[in-house]
Order: sequence, then structure tokens, then C-alpha cells
Amino acid sequence: MPADDRSRHLAVVAARAAADLKAREVIALDVSERLVLTDVFVVTSGSTERQVRSIVDAVEEAMHHEGVKAVRREGVAEGRWALLDYGDVVVHVQHDEDRVFYALERLWKDCPVVELPEDARGGPGEAGDENAADS
Repeated sequence: MPADDRSRHLAVVAARAAADLKAREVIALDVSERLVLTDVFVVTSGSTERQVRSIVDAVEEAMHHEGVKAVRREGVAEGRWALLDYGDVVVHVQHDEDRVFYALERLWKDCPVVELPEDARGGPGEAGDENAADS
């Protein structure tokens, strides 16, 4: 069963909050067919540890306005790979280098992409990244 409307809505809320802080390549993956514990992964990245932490703060604030609070948060202080678990939605905010190294998009490539509005997709990745937008 695909992710429900509420999960998709929260994924868009988190993605917009990240994109507002210049997060890179925000994507959402419907993992509901593969995982029992969550419906959607939102994956994004920032170029510095400070930006990663700022993106996390923005996502938490936006989700708070939706009436949800993370049931688990990991890696926030380090600013390399922060995980925010909202139950039906899990947000991964990674440093650009860690995102390339761990390649969550490839790991979960069999999962359908949740379409995000243009204002929630963030900017292109690093130069030379195969997913970077053409100039």
C-alpha cells in the first residue's frame, strides 16, 4: 500500500523547509512497500555542518507547525548526517560528502519517488555530480 496523503503532505512540508534553507537535491521516496516502520524518506543535503544543522532546525520548526514532533533525532550535533524520525516520515539531512558516499538514493532506487513541488526540491548538487542541474 503506497504512502497515505498525510505522510505525503508531511514529506512536502519537510522538503519545503529544507529547500527554503538552500538544501541540495531534496527528494522523497515512498518506502512503505519495503519498510513497516515508515512510509516516506525525505533525503537532502547541505554543504557544511552548520547548514545541515540549520536545515534540521527549519524542518523541525515546520513539522512542529503541523503538530508533529520527532520521536527520534540522531546525528544533529555532528552536522554530518542527521536523522529526524516523525513516524510515518523520516528525514535524512546529510553533508554533501556523506550523501555521495552513502548514496541512499541508490540503496532505495526500487522505491517510487514522491513528486515534490518545484519549490520543495532544493538546489542542484555539487559540480560534477551526475544529478546536478545543467547550467
